[in-house]
Amino acid sequence: MITRLPELRAERGWSQGLLAERLGVSRQTVNAIETGRYDPSLPLAFAIARLFNRRIEDIFQPER
Repeated sequence: MITRLPELRAERGWSQGLLAERLGVSRQTVNAIETGRYDPSLPLAFAIARLFNRRIEDIFQPER
């Protein structure tokens, strides 16, 4: 899965730790999502989309 999460997080000046805290997950989870080692659950993907005021499709895209 391709994610824009690092880009969106950087736009706000948020560390992985701060994003993790806002989402109620570990920093390791955020890192794994950003590096493509872990696909977020649907509830987590919705929470991320809400936090950034974007659609899930604007943040996550399947690999081609």
